Amino acid sequence: MTKNRTLRVSELFKRELANIFLHDLDFPDGTLVTVLDVEVSPNLQQAKVYITITPAERSKEVFSILKRNIFAVQQHLNKRLKMRPCPKVSWVK
Repeated sequence: MTKNRTLRVSELFKRELANIFLHDLDFPDGTLVTVLDVEVSPNLQQAKVYITITPAERSKEVFSILKRNIFAVQQHLNKRLKMRPCPKVSWVK
């Protein structure tokens, strides 16, 4: 049962993060940021978000944007998901 829940939460996180990236964050022109996978811990406290950045030369710039806006992204997720606990996001390349 717990495994099913973590899988459902990770899929939900992927969809919501994709919407946040598309509508709420401003990335440099010509940059594509894709959510590959989300690993949610069994206790639903942590979420590792695996992303790819195209072109690779801008990955440092995009990661600085993501780190700078992690609080805003977490707030959007907390409001949209309305689940307790809402896993804390960390970015992984």
